[in-house]
Amino acid sequence: MSTARRVRAEFGAEWRSFVRRRTAVFFTFLFPVILIVIFGALVRTDPGEGGLFAEPTGYYVAGYLAVVVLFTPLSRVSSTVARNREGSRFEKLATTPLSRTEWLAAHTLVNVVLVGVAGVLVLGLAFVLTKATFVFHPAFLAFFVLGVVVFCGVGALLGRLSDSRDGAIAAANAIGLPMLFLAETFVPREMLPGWMGPIIDVLPLTYFSRGIRAATYSGEPWLADLAILAVLAVVFFLAGAYAIPRTD
Repeated sequence: MSTARRVRAEFGAEWRSFVRRRTAVFFTFLFPVILIVIFGALVRTDPGEGGLFAEPTGYYVAGYLAVVVLFTPLSRVSSTVARNREGSRFEKLATTPLSRTEWLAAHTLVNVVLVGVAGVLVLGLAFVLTKATFVFHPAFLAFFVLGVVVFCGVGALLGRLSDSRDGAIAAANAIGLPMLFLAETFVPREMLPGWMGPIIDVLPLTYFSRGIRAATYSGEPWLADLAILAVLAVVFFLAGAYAIPRTD
C-alpha cells in the first residue's frame, strides 16, 4: 500500500468517526455561528470614537476566520492524540505500515475540510450580519491551509504532553484563548501595551490574521507573513508528528 493510500484510508476512518459523533459535528459548526452573532452585534454598534469595535466591519473578518483555524484543529487533534494514548491505540498503530507522519497528515486533511466548511459559513454569516467587505485573493487558501497545519502540529504536541483527554482540551483552551486576542485579530496592535510586541510577534496566529487581513481587506504586503507561516507549518507539523508516540 502506497503512502497516499494509507493516508486516504486513515482520512476515511477519521472522517467516519467524526460524522458518527453528532454532538461533535453540531458544536464544530455551531461555535462559529455563535461567534458571528455575538461579535456581529458588537461590531454593528460601531462606536466610532475608539474602543474595541471602532474598526470597519471588514477588519474583523480575519479574526472570525482565526477562531475556526485556531480552535478546531487545536482541540480536535490534541484530544484525539490524548484519547488514543489513553486507549493504547498507538500500540496498535505501531503494528501497521502507517507512520506517525502519515497519521498526522490524514488528521490534518480532515481538519482542513472541517475548517474549510466552517470558514465558508463564517464568511457567509459575516456578510449577512455585519455587511463586512471581503475580497477573495488566491493567497487566502494558502493562509487557510497553512494555518490549519500549524495548529494540528501544536495540537499533537499538546496531546502528547497532556496526561489525559480533559487535560489536552484544557491546555488547548489555555493556549488558544490568550492567543486569539493577542494575535492582531479583534484587538488592534496599537491598543495593546508596547511591551507585548515581542509576544505578538512569536504567535503563529499573528501571521495568519495579519496576512489574511492584508490579502483580502487592507491591501498591505502579505508575502512575508505567508512565508513565515509556511516555515512555522513545516516546523510544527514535523514536531507534532515526532511527538506522536509509537507506543504508550
